[in-house]
Amino acid sequence: MVAFLLILVPFIAGVAAFFFPSTRGARAWALLASLLTLGVSVTALCLDKGSHLLQLNVSWLPALDSRFAIRLDGIGQLLCLLSAISFPLIFGSTWRTEYRNGRNFYALMLLTQAGMMGAFLAMDALLFYFFWELALVPAYFLSSIWGGERRIQATFKFFIYTFTGSLLMLIAIIYLYFHTRNHSFSLESFYGLRSLIPASDQGWLFWLFFVAFAIKMPIFPFHSWQPDTYEQSPPAVTMVLSGVMVKMGLLGLIRWLAPTLPIGTWAWGDTVSGLCIAGMIYASLIALRQDDLKRLVAYSSIAHMGLMCLAVFATTRSGLQGVVLQIFNHGINIIGLWIVVDLIEKQFHTRKISALGGLAARAPGLALLLVVVALANIALPLTNAFMGEFLMFNGIFSSEATIYNVLFTVSAALCVILSAVYMLNMIQKLFFGPVNALTAVGRDIRLDEKLALAAIVVLILIVGIYPAPVINLTHEAVEAVLAKMNYKII
Repeated sequence: MVAFLLILVPFIAGVAAFFFPSTRGARAWALLASLLTLGVSVTALCLDKGSHLLQLNVSWLPALDSRFAIRLDGIGQLLCLLSAISFPLIFGSTWRTEYRNGRNFYALMLLTQAGMMGAFLAMDALLFYFFWELALVPAYFLSSIWGGERRIQATFKFFIYTFTGSLLMLIAIIYLYFHTRNHSFSLESFYGLRSLIPASDQGWLFWLFFVAFAIKMPIFPFHSWQPDTYEQSPPAVTMVLSGVMVKMGLLGLIRWLAPTLPIGTWAWGDTVSGLCIAGMIYASLIALRQDDLKRLVAYSSIAHMGLMCLAVFATTRSGLQGVVLQIFNHGINIIGLWIVVDLIEKQFHTRKISALGGLAARAPGLALLLVVVALANIALPLTNAFMGEFLMFNGIFSSEATIYNVLFTVSAALCVILSAVYMLNMIQKLFFGPVNALTAVGRDIRLDEKLALAAIVVLILIVGIYPAPVINLTHEAVEAVLAKMNYKII
């Protein structure tokens, strides 16, 4: 089964990497395995949507009526494609990085990918929870073993936040399981609870799920683990966390929370939307004053995730389609930004924007590629993020699920303006102006580094100019989710 291979390939490759005799061999093995996973993902795109190869449903825990049920619907295909594209880019861009006990590092990276793939594919709530945790555990060890000087404090906070959220979600899953007609963890059985769970219970169940997903994205005020973790984690791990893993939270909202508890989603929609707006403004203002490249990108990511969460709670066709499109675009763009940050830090041993300047004269290739990625991050027309943000804003403005749609739209637009300010300000300070003593000895990036960034730029332009294939891929799944989200709401 093609769907099963998306989990099996990185899992087996990860286990095998532990036994490689050298870091060099494990690194090559990890890149090969990631390319094979990409090949499987692309093959899945070529199959008919109704193909049996895109799903698997076998007995897993019969005593609990929990099945190993996975399926590649349109949203799952897009998320798996994002993961499959990201890992070769990450391994390629960090190819020259040396890790102590490197084989363990690459093994844990591949196991993290296997966990995320499983979460993207799971159609059984207990299986989803299993893969949710499977992705978290290796990510914790990756950050705590190979991170920076304050890695223990940062990863401890990361683990406590995410583990607490996971426990809350497990409580909600068990409660819903006992209220299904057939005591089943299947997604369809959970969807059948919409008319069985009273509105009062949907309210507190909503928060058990939402806190888990909000921590993962993260959404204000559950975000405080993110900047420290991104700063202290190895660059490759930061790329995985911000480019791919945070999308598990958005998937949770779209596939598991809103369609299962639509009344609770409607009842608390304005509250959550207010948190999203507060977080976007807060993160944008902090990014505006940041002198540390890593933290600037981290707070930028918080603002972008807030906008996507806001669009989910608009419960409109345009908004939801924009979110799904932007899930892919944000992952590609943020990985591009992290690659640039890593290249600059490796060469100049600093992340301070104020200590750099005039890099365009020394590294014209890096300057050109970063400008394209940065412009995509602020959704310039003809870049991939433009259509996603346009659809999201259209959905937020036209929402009938709230009376504050105009206020939410204007506030979110203000954050987009702030995003343009701090991104363009970063470009100006890094690449233009006088060359200082530190950057005078700088050099342009190597060919392999240019190729990794060039691949991202190509994706940015292709999806920006012609987003129709991505939209068509997810259209049917978006319509199915939207029909359940709007149950007794509008």
